[in-house]
Formats: sequence, structure tokens, C-alpha cells
Amino acid sequence: MQCVHRHLHQTDLHGPTAPDIDAGDMSSTALAPDLNPTAQPLAIARWLEIVAAIVVVIVLVGGITRLTESGLSITEWQVATGILPPLSDAAWQAEFAKYQATPEYRLEASVSGMTVADFKFIYFWEWFHRLLARLVGVIYAVPLVWFWVKDAIPSGFKGRLIALLALGGLQGLFGWLMVQSGLVGDMTDVSHFRLSLHLLTALLLLGSLVWTARDMRRLAIDPHIGPAPLTKAAAFTAVILFVQLLLGAWVAGLNAGHAAYDWPLMNGQFAPDMNFGRGFFWTLTHDPFLLHFLHRWWAWIAVGALIYLARRVRKSDRPASIALHSAFGVMVLLGIATVLTEVELWVAAAHQLTGALLVGATAWAMHSDGAARQNSRSGTALT
Repeated sequence: MQCVHRHLHQTDLHGPTAPDIDAGDMSSTALAPDLNPTAQPLAIARWLEIVAAIVVVIVLVGGITRLTESGLSITEWQVATGILPPLSDAAWQAEFAKYQATPEYRLEASVSGMTVADFKFIYFWEWFHRLLARLVGVIYAVPLVWFWVKDAIPSGFKGRLIALLALGGLQGLFGWLMVQSGLVGDMTDVSHFRLSLHLLTALLLLGSLVWTARDMRRLAIDPHIGPAPLTKAAAFTAVILFVQLLLGAWVAGLNAGHAAYDWPLMNGQFAPDMNFGRGFFWTLTHDPFLLHFLHRWWAWIAVGALIYLARRVRKSDRPASIALHSAFGVMVLLGIATVLTEVELWVAAAHQLTGALLVGATAWAMHSDGAARQNSRSGTALT
């Protein structure tokens, strides 16, 4: 009866146990210790989900910042005083003067005759992006302290929650290093390598928040269950998706979306002309035509892997399967639309937003795959 009772608790969250898990998948069958009496896993799950939602908004605003070439409009990082934008004409002129000293302004923006009003537009997006980053730090850190003091954090999760805080701080540091790369020499854009590091760290943080929230929701139903393990199938899917996200970040950093405005061909041919005169590795990591080509066709490999994962969790967690199918379907359509609309701002921004939602849906499905494996191994299924 105890086995049956525990199974019913599990199916409340995940549905029937998936039967198609590989025997070689990594799993953990150990049960977690009982929750401390003051633990609040459901409250922590909801808090982490709020933080994850804000991270999604930050990724969207970061995409708009990149598309409007606003990232270099603020040339300094002022943790406290930078919260407020310039409040007087003199302050705006001072900020504009700092921007006028950057290579981007001297070599590009000045040619089109940028005015203070134009500067205020790009300044807003970078300021708003940084404001949201500060906000998410506060929304994460303050409740974390409260949960810690109240002894509301389940056993074994304090280290993970601290690691998420550190990852968020590291992501902010990468953002500043990215900006710095565009303020030196004759650089008119930030380094696409640093941009990808900044973006992918944010997406890793998002996925980790979703995963931890799912662990907390399972604990709220069954206080004896351990954290969901990472299966080999989920890890394989994550690697495939990582490559696609990396290519997308490089495409954004190199403005490679403008390499072609037709689809499925590129400038009337299947494969673009590429120059390997500087070596294969340099071309692979710098050539906008090759990166655009790889990003649009590696997407279908990623779709195949995501379909595989979605089908694995279809029986154990149907909502996760639906969310994953929906996310990559919309992502593909918006990617094609971005090309055909010649990287129209709001279409491209929606493409990046859907990318963040896809990461969240993938983390959800990956967690569900591990949870189904764990349930099978721990003998909680009815036999």
C-alpha cells in the first residue's frame, strides 16, 4: 500500500511512468531525507519561477538592445548611481559625450548624424536591460536570505541556491566584459565570443531555475523524493540545442542575419560562397555567411533531438511535451520570418524571446525525463 500511495503522489505531477527509458541512463534511486518541518518547497518553487520569468524578459530586452545597437551607449558600470538615467539636459550631454568617444560612434553612428534624441533611444534600452539585471538580483537575493533565516530551504538545496546566485553574478560580469570589448581600438561592435558567453550563461541560469523549481514542486508532493537525475537522452538533447544557441549568438554578434534575406536558399543558392583564406577555424567562427548557413540548417538537427525528447516525456508529463513542441515550432517559424523580413526588429526580438522559452521548456522536459527514470528505478510504479 505504501508503494501504491507514493505512486499516486508521483502521477499527480508527472502522470504515468514512461516505459521507454534506456537502461543505461544516469539516475539516482536514493530517496531524500524527510523535509525539515519548516521547509517550504512550494513557496520556493513559485519564487524561482518568478525569477525565471524575469530572466526571460531580460533575454528579450537584451535582444532588443543588440538589434538596436544600444549596448555601447552606456560606457561605464555604476552599480548604485547607474540605477537612475540622466535627469537633466547637462547630464544627457555628458553621457552623449562619453558615447561620442567610442569607436562605434566615431566610425558608424556619427556618419548618420546622430542627435541627442537618437542617443536617448538607444540609451533607454541599455539602461532598461541593466535595470532588470539589478532587479532580478534583488528579487533572488532577498527571498533567499529570508528562506535561509526561516530554515525553509529543504535539506541539500542550500548549496544549489547559492550556486544559482553566483551564476547570476557571473552572468552580469560577462555582460560588462562584453561591453568593454566594444570600447577599445576600432571595434564598432562587441566581441561575438563574449556576447555568446553572456547570453548562454543567462540561458543556463534560466534552465537551472526551471529545473530547481521542478525539484521543489516534486518535494512539495512527496517529501521523500530525491532530485531528478539527468538522463543520457536529456544530456544529448541539451548538447544539440547548445550548439544551435551558440550559432544563434554568433549570428547575432556578427550581424549575420543580414547575410541573406531569402529562404530556403541563401542569395539564390543552397550554400553561400565562403572564403577559407584565413583558415578553416577562423571561417567557422567569424564568417557571417557560413554561420548563417549553419544556424539555419543545424536548427533541423535540433528539432529532431527536441522531438525525440518530447516523445519520451509524452506519457509521463504531457504538458511538458506540448510546451516543448510548441516552443520549437514557433521558434522555427519566427527564424524563417526573421530572414524574410530582413531582420525586422520585433520579429527578430520575438525569435530571441521564443529561444528563451524553448530553453525553459527543454529544461522542464529534461527534468521530467529524469523524474520518470527515477520513479521507475525506485519502484514507485504500480506492478
